[in-house]
Amino acid sequence: MSTSTPRNARQRLAAPTAAMLPRIGDSLSFLYIDIARIVQDDTGVTALVQLGDDIRRVALPTAALGCLLLGPGVSITTRALSTFARHGTTVICTGNAGVRCYIATTPDSLPTRWLETQARAWADDTTRTAVARRMYQRRFGDTAPADATISQLRGLEGQRMKALYRMLAEQNGVRPFKRSYAPDDWDAQDPVNRALSAANTCLYGITHAAINALGCTPGLGFVHTGTSHSFIYDIADLYKAQLTLPLAFTLHDSTDPDGQARRSFRDGLRLFRLLPRIVADIQTLLEPDDGTRQEDAQDATEELVDLWDPDFGRLAGGTNYGHQ
Repeated sequence: MSTSTPRNARQRLAAPTAAMLPRIGDSLSFLYIDIARIVQDDTGVTALVQLGDDIRRVALPTAALGCLLLGPGVSITTRALSTFARHGTTVICTGNAGVRCYIATTPDSLPTRWLETQARAWADDTTRTAVARRMYQRRFGDTAPADATISQLRGLEGQRMKALYRMLAEQNGVRPFKRSYAPDDWDAQDPVNRALSAANTCLYGITHAAINALGCTPGLGFVHTGTSHSFIYDIADLYKAQLTLPLAFTLHDSTDPDGQARRSFRDGLRLFRLLPRIVADIQTLLEPDDGTRQEDAQDATEELVDLWDPDFGRLAGGTNYGHQ
């Protein structure tokens, strides 16, 4: 039982320690809103939701929000957007339930730590190979040979996918099955391929939103290359065997496989809480064992932007270097 007095509690809050500071990872929270009007009033940012003849006002926690996803039917005022920008909140326009990512606005204050980490790892062949290897190993688990080359891992991936297709086809009574993607002849494809393509598109959208929220760029991929979505494809591949493939095969006799896949996958997203999981996985892939918790506590105490020097690397910002 605590013996502290209210006065002592107020004193502790007035002088927070590093351990009391919130982690940046913890503050990277997501909020999805659809069919509402978001405005700035005298007390803060509020979502106005029509419920029958009534309008319910819901105050939004702008200071504690890392990413706001705006679904269909949302309108937002410029003043409200400005408030989110001041609080460092990334605002993303998405499809229904966040399964697509149409556009993202990142605040000026969004840290570039993970963007720089991604760019450094991508620009060097050795570190790029190491990240690609971690991606493959994450999919294969301990069964991936520790000394396998990227070429061998890529071959192993092909074998695993064929085996997974064969297993799911047998479980669902679908034989034979061959993966194909033909957007120009969409209706002629079998239901499993249509459902799989639709579910993968949903997965790409939610992955895109997570990458934007973290401040990384979707164009610098480690396994995929040559497209502005390369990193999205890298990260989405981590979840297909668990999420989209089993779902697609269960829809083999559906009359609306792509529509049903999108609706079912949206429910799955809520169930799996995929967005924070994607963010954590990206951080682990780019910087395994980096001591994130301690660094985040230190970063939270600073708001200054550092300077970069070709000889000395990162130099402290907010410093007058005129005497040098």
